[in-house]
Amino acid sequence: MTQLESAKAGIITDEMRIVAEDENIDIEILQQKIASGKVVIPKNIKRNFHPVGIGNGLSTKINANIGTSEDHCNLEEEIKKMEIAEKYGVDSIMDLSTGGRLDFARETIIKKSKVMVGTVPIYGVITKLFSENKKIYDMTSDMLFAEIEKQAEQGVDFFTVHCGVNTRTLPFLESEDRLMGIVSRGGSLTKAWMKMHNAENPLYEEFDRLLEICLKYDITLSLGDGLRPGAQHDASDRAQMAELLVLGELVERSRNAGVQVMVEGPGHIPLDQIEMNVQLQKSICRDAPFYVLGPLTTDIAPGYDHIVGAIGGAIAASKGVDFLCYLTPAEHLCLPNLDDVKNGVIATKIAAHTGDIVKGIKGAKDRDHKISKARRDFDWENIYKYSINPELSRERKESSEANSEEYCTMCGKMCAVRTDTGKNS
Repeated sequence: MTQLESAKAGIITDEMRIVAEDENIDIEILQQKIASGKVVIPKNIKRNFHPVGIGNGLSTKINANIGTSEDHCNLEEEIKKMEIAEKYGVDSIMDLSTGGRLDFARETIIKKSKVMVGTVPIYGVITKLFSENKKIYDMTSDMLFAEIEKQAEQGVDFFTVHCGVNTRTLPFLESEDRLMGIVSRGGSLTKAWMKMHNAENPLYEEFDRLLEICLKYDITLSLGDGLRPGAQHDASDRAQMAELLVLGELVERSRNAGVQVMVEGPGHIPLDQIEMNVQLQKSICRDAPFYVLGPLTTDIAPGYDHIVGAIGGAIAASKGVDFLCYLTPAEHLCLPNLDDVKNGVIATKIAAHTGDIVKGIKGAKDRDHKISKARRDFDWENIYKYSINPELSRERKESSEANSEEYCTMCGKMCAVRTDTGKNS
């Protein structure tokens, strides 16, 4: 039985118990949230790792994308990125590899990962075709579902599938005056295949076939936003909304089949549209967990998109988003390096925590209170301990001219806390 089927049957699984304890939530409340589809626990039955829950009333989770590319293919480096991401608190890894030995890379990442692993299966099919000097046109429905089945057997915990790019939604895209068109790799590949064959998206047309595989392995579907906006100009247009309506339909079909499901969202949207986008998704998709990239609130910051994403992510999380995909300083420029991954994870962790404070997640404020008390007491060890990056906090303080003093070099002996506590009397 899947986690969803178990919850509907009133069965409390080991995974539910772990999540309830981690989140400090009543186990029966959690079971009810899973049964209603408001919470998912992505975990393939073939894997053994510490599970996490994503959804209503739980702490905001974060994902880090890693993976090889055609131009930069170094699996050892990608494993190091994964280890750095895990060190700084990521909850999920997505393997988006498109270069090299994809099956071996995926198997290695799944084997070594301490967290859930997601993929975009169409990447595997198209990469193989390109390596054989074939074209997108040569993909068949059976190829795509064979890839999905193979990855399920390898142990992938959740699939991003662009089922909402279909014959109902593409006319809305084609009638829009978009600056960027489609920026989703999976969405663009799907559209290209459909146009070449004058056919329906196989992931939509044969959605029940996809559900059968997910049901067998308890894989969570992450319904991808193939028509998400890739520029502020394109935000919240009819194409994006048409796809969202289809995803709402597929959420219901997934739940009825016993398959866990979450929904992906934008993307590049202005700050004042974030709350509206969250409310629409939660309404149309019946409170399915919401997974967003950023969102990015401006398009002018190549090299600083981890900051832009953290701004949008904090707002989104505070308004009800459940799962944030990180952005790194390399976004829109190149494949991220090790430092990019570290900075992307930390920025997104800050955004998630900021949102959790607003959402009133149990324990979210405790860490803030502890570090504030440590600052008041000049307790540097606890300041380092409760920092988002203890190594950096310690390094900056201990490398300063006041490394042996209780105060820092910003204010020196004029430190307001020293004065307020009578140490300057």
